[in-house]
Amino acid sequence: MQRLIKIFFIIAALSIPLLIDARSVAAQPARLSSAEAKRAVAARSQAVVRALKLRDMRQLSSFVHPDRGLRVSPYVYVQSSDRVFTRAQVGSLARDNRRYLWGDADGTGDPIRMTARQFFSRFIYDKDFLRAREVNYNTVKGRGNTTNNILDFYPNAIAVEYYMAGTNPRYDGMDWGGLWLVFEQKGDEWYLVGLASDEWTT
Repeated sequence: MQRLIKIFFIIAALSIPLLIDARSVAAQPARLSSAEAKRAVAARSQAVVRALKLRDMRQLSSFVHPDRGLRVSPYVYVQSSDRVFTRAQVGSLARDNRRYLWGDADGTGDPIRMTARQFFSRFIYDKDFLRAREVNYNTVKGRGNTTNNILDFYPNAIAVEYYMAGTNPRYDGMDWGGLWLVFEQKGDEWYLVGLASDEWTT
């Protein structure tokens, strides 16, 4: 009898982690398909890109997540150390002359120290992405030599890529560029939580 009781408790102890894992998996919402993501944020993502083109930070701030703020990454390998701005801070970036540390430059490892205007012009809206012919939703195509971890870093998000192919024959197509927008849902609305730049790196 004691042997049976001991076996019962061993089985119960082994089962508890399985139940916890099952619950945690069930609690994770499934990522939306490309078509579903497009229906959810296509209009909003276009409005964000338009605000970026116009350098209208006040308008951009209206799309920023009220709690999580906006993480701005110089490359598609997103890191927890990347700079995060609150919604209010984003709205005032156009008038902000401070030089921020945005990360390290690929290839050289030199610190990227720029004002917000300089950084957004060099890394975020360095091409006319509003005219991009290819827009992808929740899809990573792995174009460059930098690991793209956006879908892993933002597991409950919609990630949108605006891609523009290279046009200068001198660079043999290496002058392509990508702008990534990341949205997370709060209530019935999808808010911007991430911006990242994609390009050929050395």
